[in-house]
Amino acid sequence: MQRDTRQLLRIGLAILVTGVVAALLAATVCGGIGRQGPHTNSGWLALMIAMGCLPTGTLTLALAIAKLIGERKR
Repeated sequence: MQRDTRQLLRIGLAILVTGVVAALLAATVCGGIGRQGPHTNSGWLALMIAMGCLPTGTLTLALAIAKLIGERKR
């Protein structure tokens, strides 16, 4: 595995895990999420972090996996 592929995997996984943790915090610790959104300011912040990190982490991880598959075929 090349160094840049390993770095992409690590960063993609870290961003994705950050998004998952932020979503869990918004749903539990930060007051929960109702029909009109989170109940607290910290809940809104956690939700915004989750909404930014989840798609970015997923796409970065998908890129790293595709790169890893491409390297293995060579």
